[in-house]
Amino acid sequence: MNERLPIWLSGKNIQAFAGPLIIIMMLAMMVLPLPAFALDILFSFNIALAIIVLLTSLYTVRLLEFMSFPTVLLVSTMLRLSLNVASTRVVLTEGHTGPDAAGKVIEAFGHFLIGGNYTVGIVVFVILTIINFVVVTKGAGRIAEVGARFALDAMPGKQMAIDADLNAGLIGEQEARARRQTVAQEAEFYGAMDGASKYVRGDAIAGIIVIIVNIVGGLIVGMLQHNLDFGTAIKNYTLLAIGDGLVAQIPALIISTAAGVVVSRVASDQDIGGQLITQLFTNPKVMYITAGIIGGMGLVPGMPHLAFLLLAGALGGGAYLVSNRPQVSEEKVEPVVQMPAPEIEEATWQDILPVDQLGLEVGYRLIPLVDQSQGGELLKRIKGIRKKFAQEVGFLAPPIHIRDNLELRPAGYRIMLKGVEIGTGDAFTGQFLAINPGMVNGTLPGTQTKDPAFGLPAIWIDAALRDQAQSMGYTVVDAGTVVATHLNHLITTHAAELLGRQDLQKLLDHLSKDSPKLVEDLVPKLIPLSTLQKVLQNLLSEGVHIRDMRTIIETLAEHATYTQEPNELTAVVRVALGRAIVQQIFPSSNELQVMTLDSRLERLLMQAMQTTGGEGAGIEPGLADTLTKQTAQAARQQEQLGNTPVLLVPGPLRALLSRFLRRAIPQLKVLSHAELPDSKTIKVTSLVGGQA
Repeated sequence: MNERLPIWLSGKNIQAFAGPLIIIMMLAMMVLPLPAFALDILFSFNIALAIIVLLTSLYTVRLLEFMSFPTVLLVSTMLRLSLNVASTRVVLTEGHTGPDAAGKVIEAFGHFLIGGNYTVGIVVFVILTIINFVVVTKGAGRIAEVGARFALDAMPGKQMAIDADLNAGLIGEQEARARRQTVAQEAEFYGAMDGASKYVRGDAIAGIIVIIVNIVGGLIVGMLQHNLDFGTAIKNYTLLAIGDGLVAQIPALIISTAAGVVVSRVASDQDIGGQLITQLFTNPKVMYITAGIIGGMGLVPGMPHLAFLLLAGALGGGAYLVSNRPQVSEEKVEPVVQMPAPEIEEATWQDILPVDQLGLEVGYRLIPLVDQSQGGELLKRIKGIRKKFAQEVGFLAPPIHIRDNLELRPAGYRIMLKGVEIGTGDAFTGQFLAINPGMVNGTLPGTQTKDPAFGLPAIWIDAALRDQAQSMGYTVVDAGTVVATHLNHLITTHAAELLGRQDLQKLLDHLSKDSPKLVEDLVPKLIPLSTLQKVLQNLLSEGVHIRDMRTIIETLAEHATYTQEPNELTAVVRVALGRAIVQQIFPSSNELQVMTLDSRLERLLMQAMQTTGGEGAGIEPGLADTLTKQTAQAARQQEQLGNTPVLLVPGPLRALLSRFLRRAIPQLKVLSHAELPDSKTIKVTSLVGGQA
C-alpha cells in the first residue's frame, strides 16, 4: 500500500522549516523550564553537533564547500547560551536535591571528568576558557580578518584575470560567471567569519559569568531558601556549575577549533588529513633525523628511556618503510600527463555577442573610480549624466557598460560607441586637473596636458595645490569629473547616432500615453518610422533638442502630405522650433549677435545650389576654401567676445552650409532667417566673404 506524505512534509519544506524550528527551540529553552532528561538530550546533541562540525571542516577540500559555517557558528553559539540559561534555571531551583538535579550529563562532567573536586573543576574550566578565548578564537578571528582584507583587495585583480582569460578565449562566458561568483563568495565568507568569531569570544566571556552566577546564586538559594550548610551548598552548586560550564565549554572549544581549521587552510585538492599525512610523514630524511634526536634524548640519564626509545624506533621504522616503498604512483602519473587535450568546441551562434551601444573601458588604476566598495562615485555620476541627457535632449540614452581593459594605459580610459572608439584620455586618481580657461595669473608644477572634453590647456596637479590653483583662476576638477565631463560631451555630440529605431519606438510609446491620437495619425499613416527617425537625427546632429515632440509631430503631420523628403521636413520642423533653438543658443539675451554672408557670396552659393540640385557639390574649390577660412576666423572672434558663433543665412542655404562647415568648425551654429523669432533683435558682428 503506497501512501504519499503530505505536501508540507516533503524534503524541501522540511529544510525550509529547519531554521524557524531551531530559533523557536532556542527561545523555548530560554523561557520554558526543562526537565533534567530534556537537558541530557540537548547537551548530548550539542556535543554531537560540535563533533560533526569539526569533522566536516577536516574533510572539506575547498573553502566554499562549507559556506554555511559562519551561520553554523552563530547558531551553535546561541544554542549553547540557551542551554546555559535552561540549565542555570534547573541548577538554582533543584540544586539542593543533589548533583544529579540538572541531569546525568552535567553530573558526569562534574564527577568523572573533574574527579568530584570543585577546585580541580574550576582550574580545568579556566584553562579551557583561556585556550578557547585567548588562543583558538583570537587566532581564528585574526586569520579571518586578514583573509577578508586580502580577499577584498585582490578582487579587482582576480576579476581582471578572469576577463583576460575570457577575452583570450581560454574560458567561456558561463565559466567566467562562475569564477566571478566564487571570488565574491570567498570575500563574503571571510568577512562573515570575521564577524562570527566575535560571537565565539562573547560566548567564552558569557561562560565565565554564568559559572560565577551559578556558584554565587546557588550558595544564596541553598543556604537561605533550603537551609543547607555552607559545605553542602558549596559542594552541590559548585559541582553543578562546573559541570554545566564544562559541558558547554568543551563543544565551544571543538567548534572554535573547527573555525580555526576552516580559515587557516590553504586551497588544495586534499582535505586536512590528507595534507597532514602527505606533507609531514612522506620525507624519510626528516623522520630519520627526528628518530635520532628522540633516541638521543632517551639515553640521557633521568629521562623516561622506554617512552623515548619506543617512539624513536617507531619513527625510524616508518622512515624505512617510506624510503623503501615501491614508486607506483609516479609510474601511473605519466600516462595522465600524456593524455590529449580536449577538443575545442565548435563555434555556435551563442559566440556572437551583441555590440554595446555605449561603453567605457578603464585601466586598472581607474578601477577605484568605478568600484563603489572603494568609494568610487563615477557610477553615480553616470546615472546623473543619463538623467540630465534625457531631461535636456528629449530621449533616454542607452546604458553605459563599464569594464576594465588590461591593454589600456594604467591611468587611461576610452569611450566606445557601437564598438568603435570615439574618445580617449587619462585620469589620475588622487590628483586634480587644473584647466586654464584663458585668464589665469600664474603657472603650476605638474603634468601638462589638455582637457579631454574640450581641448583646453590643463595641468594635472597634486591635491595640495588645489586651493592655490583656484586662486590663480584655474578650473579645478577631480579625476572622476574629468571622465564624466568627457563622457557627457561625447554623448551629447553623438546623440543622433544613439537614437535607434527601437529607442524612437519607446519614445513614441511614452508620448502616446498622453497623446495617443497625435502619434497614431502620424506614424505610420502619414510617414514611416524610418523617415521620422531621419528627421530627428538631422535635428540632433546639429545640436537641436527634441524635447518638444508634440510640436515636431504636429508640424510633420501638417507638411507630410506635401513631401516625404527628410531634409525638407527637417527644415520646416526647425522653423517651428525656432524659438526653442534660439533660446538654446542665446539663453538670456534679446539681442542676437550673429555673422552673415556678403551679398555677392550669397548669390554665388545660390547659383551653385541651382546647378547641382541643392547638394552643393559644385562649389568652386577656391571659393570653398575662402568660405571655410573666413568663417573660422569670424567664429574665433565671436568666441573671444564670449559669444556662441552663429552664422545667419537664407533658408535655402542653411542645410548646405551647415553640412559643409560642420566638420571644419564644430562649434558653429547655422540659422536661417525664418527660424528667428520676431521678438529678438539682430546685431551683425561679422561679414563673411566680403573679400571674396
